[in-house]
Amino acid sequence: MNVIRFLFELYRIHNVPKKSRSTILKLQNKRLHKMLQYAYDHSAYYRKSFEAAGITADNLHTRPLSSFPAVSKEELLRHFDELVTADITQEELKAFDENADIEEKTYQGKYHLVHSSGSTGMPRYFVYDDSAWHQMLFGILRGALLDVSVYQFLKWYVKHPRVLYIAATDGRYGGVMAVGDGIDGLGMKQMSLDVNTPLSKWIEVVRNFNPNFIVGYPSAIKILGELVESSQADIHLERMITCGEPLNAGLRRYLERTFHTTVANFYGASESLALGVELKEGDGMYLFDDYNVIEVVDGEMYLTCLYNFVQPLIRYHLSDRLLMREPGRNPAFSRTDVLLGREDDVLWFHKKDRTKEFIHPLSIEGFCMEGLLDYQFRKTSEESFEIAIETAQNVDLMRIVKKLKEQVSKIFADKGLSHVHFQIYKVEEIMPNPHTGKKQLVIS
Repeated sequence: MNVIRFLFELYRIHNVPKKSRSTILKLQNKRLHKMLQYAYDHSAYYRKSFEAAGITADNLHTRPLSSFPAVSKEELLRHFDELVTADITQEELKAFDENADIEEKTYQGKYHLVHSSGSTGMPRYFVYDDSAWHQMLFGILRGALLDVSVYQFLKWYVKHPRVLYIAATDGRYGGVMAVGDGIDGLGMKQMSLDVNTPLSKWIEVVRNFNPNFIVGYPSAIKILGELVESSQADIHLERMITCGEPLNAGLRRYLERTFHTTVANFYGASESLALGVELKEGDGMYLFDDYNVIEVVDGEMYLTCLYNFVQPLIRYHLSDRLLMREPGRNPAFSRTDVLLGREDDVLWFHKKDRTKEFIHPLSIEGFCMEGLLDYQFRKTSEESFEIAIETAQNVDLMRIVKKLKEQVSKIFADKGLSHVHFQIYKVEEIMPNPHTGKKQLVIS
């Protein structure tokens, strides 16, 4: 992506939110019908499911979206090969993900792969072609700069932005893939800081790289803020962009006060990395209606992505719960509150020298092994924890425990916490939190 093209495209989409609400809805409807037609014509899965619901070529564009069948995560896994419109299979993507170096960014040189960490069980893959990927990147950039003029961005740009990304970077997660591709070729410098990196290395990275932009998980940036407060790190920022986790009002205020900057809280998912952005405390999340159609039915969220034709997602059910709000300062876009999301605690432990080290929830999320249905961490002391596991019936329990112990031990050893003791025990079922209805990865 060259700089001239980048600036022209950024200027073009930066003006979209200035259009009227009716113009945005017309654009959304036009893109929706294009996606529905393409899915019907090119996806064996959608043609079959549409016709089973009485939707044919004759009434495809007259039926309301709510009458189209929804797609669950389980159905996506079962029918992946017949849902996608390209000559690729789920097994091929899985092999590429497991065997190719992370620097090999595209499959077959043209498909961008995002690996959803999910929870336990089979990982989910979301694939974008070059066109969809670039549209998504510009959507992210627009969201991060929604309250910033192009002139202000150019002032930042001539200062040679140095972008530090703090998150899980050891896989094809949407954030790390998008941040890298969005910066490459634009004269910006970037550095990734994996949440598994020992805390002592964070100080060294910050001192040597001297970032003026930070992107990452709110819980991870909070840890960096504590280093700033204790004078172990000195950071001067132009902008902060949080993503990947819920950002509550208290944590937003802490980050803005500690880093003396504004925070753009980005909302995305592996299914569509450009969903929305929250720019101010209490302002709500502005949804990118020109990129997606988001339906809320009894609090449940259904996503129809309008730009990814390789893997169409039409009325795809997401676990986030939304509450739609009245129009806000930017009436062109819908406004919502994200009611539920992952809010697991960071696990802190004592190292042998009595200094503290942490394990981020995303470091211990997504263990995949046959027969393991679910698991939950519980800290029991400053140097110990437990893992409760739920398994399928008639499985080799010792094999699961052995494999899980090996993987967890490596994560802790990499953090200098190999002395921390833990035990694994089986339970009949991992129960959800009675207040939120969601299962917690980490409990106190």
